[in-house]
Amino acid sequence: MLMKEYRICMPLTVDEYKIGQLYMISKHSSEQSGGGEGVEVVRNEPCTDPKHGAGQITEKRIYLNSKLPTWIRKFVPMLFYITETAWNFYPYTVTEYTCSFLPRFHVKIETHFENDNGCDENVFGDDPTLKDNVCFLDILSDPIPDKHYKKSEDLSNWVSQKTGRGPLVDGWRNTTKPIMCSYKRVTCSFEVYGFQGRTEDFIHRNIRDILLVGHRQAVAWIDEWHGMTLEQVREYERKQQEETNSKLKSDITCTDSAPPVRPGLTRSISVTDESSLKKMGIKTVDMPSPSSLKNPMRLNSTPE
Repeated sequence: MLMKEYRICMPLTVDEYKIGQLYMISKHSSEQSGGGEGVEVVRNEPCTDPKHGAGQITEKRIYLNSKLPTWIRKFVPMLFYITETAWNFYPYTVTEYTCSFLPRFHVKIETHFENDNGCDENVFGDDPTLKDNVCFLDILSDPIPDKHYKKSEDLSNWVSQKTGRGPLVDGWRNTTKPIMCSYKRVTCSFEVYGFQGRTEDFIHRNIRDILLVGHRQAVAWIDEWHGMTLEQVREYERKQQEETNSKLKSDITCTDSAPPVRPGLTRSISVTDESSLKKMGIKTVDMPSPSSLKNPMRLNSTPE
């Protein structure tokens, strides 16, 4: 199990970001959907919690087969998806990711939003995160994958017409007002022998990129959402979800009706199968022999 705390500052207030976050997630999900991949919203409804009060629960299916590394795509089904369940008790949220195909895969993200520049060393109110596990992400200067770069979202050139904010400059986190921080404690686990370390590192690398891109967009798109009411942004969210779901269902129907392109996916791959492990790039010199394992773990290549 690998845990890190990410801190991402933005030139916004916590109250402003309540709207900006909902707008950004809805628009980003719509942009990323197409060709049978993207985000399908299964439910989005009010909920209550004894500690946190009234909130919103959202359940989504995230189809992302082509975004997986090659060594994972070799043994997952074509219609592969992650289930995202989020409880939003703003300014505190919890999001969990699971996969029925990989029952030992789990990611949990706890988030606190605060009007500061990331200086709170124990924002979650329990044990402070070890300094080596704290990562500050800079939406101005930290690199993102080239495929996600857009000049209009480059915050060194960004100027908001509605608020007069921007552009951001070096050292902005210590001089800019207003400022807020998104504290995210991320725990991920993939408890399958021989795959755990590589997969958990892969998950954290992708989470880092997603956090950087999403928070950059929330700021860069401020003139699109600033001034919207909660009711207005929820209506925008509803319309985007309907369009995205319709697009995904249409693409998946077309995929289902097409002839299969990988007919060998009905078999299982055993993580104790030396030849299979070598094909995936995993060294087997330190692996125990199959006979020494009481219950060898098998990864079925069709969803459970």
